[in-house]
Amino acid sequence: MGVLAPRVVIVRRETEFERVRAVYATAASARFVLERKGLKLEAIEAAHAEFAAALRHARAAIPSDWRQSIIMRDEIAGFVFGPDDIVVAIGQDGLVANVAKYLDGQTVIGVDPNPGANAGQLVRFAPADLAAMLPAAAAHRLKLDARVMVLARLDNGEELLALNEIFVGHRSHQSARYTLKLGQRSERQSSSGLIVATGTGATGWAASILLATRRSLDLTPTAARLGLLVREPWPGPRTGTSLVAEVVEQEPVVVTSEMDYGGTVFADGIESDRLSFAWGRSVSIKPAERRLMLALPE
Repeated sequence: MGVLAPRVVIVRRETEFERVRAVYATAASARFVLERKGLKLEAIEAAHAEFAAALRHARAAIPSDWRQSIIMRDEIAGFVFGPDDIVVAIGQDGLVANVAKYLDGQTVIGVDPNPGANAGQLVRFAPADLAAMLPAAAAHRLKLDARVMVLARLDNGEELLALNEIFVGHRSHQSARYTLKLGQRSERQSSSGLIVATGTGATGWAASILLATRRSLDLTPTAARLGLLVREPWPGPRTGTSLVAEVVEQEPVVVTSEMDYGGTVFADGIESDRLSFAWGRSVSIKPAERRLMLALPE
């Protein structure tokens, strides 16, 4: 039996033009609605054309005797990735986070279809780079960053994996009540919820919290440490604010819900990717054993 050719899995999301086309029956109706919102259909069409060109260039870079698949972001959860797949995420940084939790050691190449329009923390390559990178990836010669991920495990065994952060709180973002434990320290809190972020996530949601609170945490993407950040803790008669910004290494963050309803745990800012966090339920959050193997520039 012959050895299978390498497979490249291209992951993408809908463009704004594709979403508009799916909603409106005609270009005229789409233009009318968009212009009332101060948007131009032509600009959306141009961005779509730029993405389509990037996608064509990416596919053309795949050797003709290799296998390839293209999946949309909402298809990721149901797709079966092979252990030797090379994953090419074409889009914004968030697309890499979307796919990361479904991988286990596969090489990921982040491609920016519109350089300069994205933050570019995780999508660092142009479509033109793929012609040289794909054979190098198949030969295990690419420089890779082993990015730390974060694992949340409920006391009933349910789990969530995230590249950026885990959020614990109330699904409406109203006051969340819980007991927080880190090592030997424990505190009842009432807050707008908390996040436990990786070094990768430290440039996103965590960065905004740190900026607002004028705090800093020593986090890097490849170090097995996380950042605990509590949002708007309330110093009440029975709730404290001393355990609000901490580096997490050896001991997991353990949160026990005191919410009668609405408690939730979700990953990477996607509230639909969640676990129910009912009263009395506990969640343990720590660095995951799994890593995202992200291609780096030489």
